[in-house]
Parts: sequence; structure tokens; C-alpha cells
Amino acid sequence: MIVVIMGVSGSGKSEVGSILARKMGWKFYDADDYHPVQNKLKMSQGIPLNDQDRHPWLCKLHEVITREKSFGHHVVLACSALKRAYRTTLTTGKNPLMDENPQEGRHDISSDMLFVHLQGSIDIISDRLQKRKGHFMPLTLLESQFQTLEPPADPEVFITVNVEREISETVREIEKELKSKIN
Repeated sequence: MIVVIMGVSGSGKSEVGSILARKMGWKFYDADDYHPVQNKLKMSQGIPLNDQDRHPWLCKLHEVITREKSFGHHVVLACSALKRAYRTTLTTGKNPLMDENPQEGRHDISSDMLFVHLQGSIDIISDRLQKRKGHFMPLTLLESQFQTLEPPADPEVFITVNVEREISETVREIEKELKSKIN
């Protein structure tokens, strides 16, 4: 199973994802580690990424999780995955926003994926971002992330978890859902 912990910057994706992966004994990947230098530089300057900036990054993430799935590994990926099209790229490697021919070797892994949308108010998440140190994503881009966000909806396989509580409670809720899905 591949679990994508998604949401706006500051929603707790990395922390929730790493704790969840450790508790489940699964591999953990943070999508921020795969951003090209140009993307990080752009965001650090307060410039939101566009679809063209994100596409190669999302394709790389698709390759990573597809590889892990081929080895039989369960994975937790912390990734913003703000738009449905971005989630499609994660699951299929294809970009529905651009005229792109299906690429050889891309695998649709949507049947083995669960998106976990970490949802919270802009006030709570803004407060978290103000306390975060040493990250390339500035508070000034939070509003653009909320504007870009397309919460998951049917037919996507997802759960929504409110993050306005302790991290341990958030992880416990996701863990309970996962155990019901893999048993």
C-alpha cells in the first residue's frame, strides 16, 4: 500500500508521515527532498510553483513509489498533492493538465493508494508555519496553497483528517483506518 499524506504547507505532512511510517514499519519519503533546486529557490523567494514546475517533480515521485511497490514495500509519502491532476500524476505518471501522450513504462498504482488529506484552518496552519524554522516555504505562500487546493473527492480513495489536535491523535486515526484497509 502507498499512503500519501497530503495538504498545504504546515499541515504536518512530514511529521505525521514519518511517525506513521515508523509505527507501521513502512518506508517514508518526503516529497520536499525531491524538489529540484530551482523549485526550492522559487518558493523561498515567495513565488508559487506552477503546474509546469511541479510536473517533473511529481513524475519523479511516481517513479519512487512505483519502484517501492514493485519491491513489495509499503510506503508513506508526505506530498502536498494539492490538485487532483497532481494526484493523478502520482498514481499514473501522466499529466492530465498538459497534452501528453501516455509514456511507456508508467504504471497506474491508484488501486493501491490512499490519500490522507490533512485539513486545518488557515489560522492554525499559519501559526504552525510562523514557528517553523529553516524551511524553504515561506508563510507568504500559504494563501496561494489554500487557493490551489482541490480537496480529494470521489472517485479518489481518500480520508480527511482534521489536524487541529495533537499529532499523536492524528497519527492514531490514520493508523486505525489503514489497519482496517489492509486486514
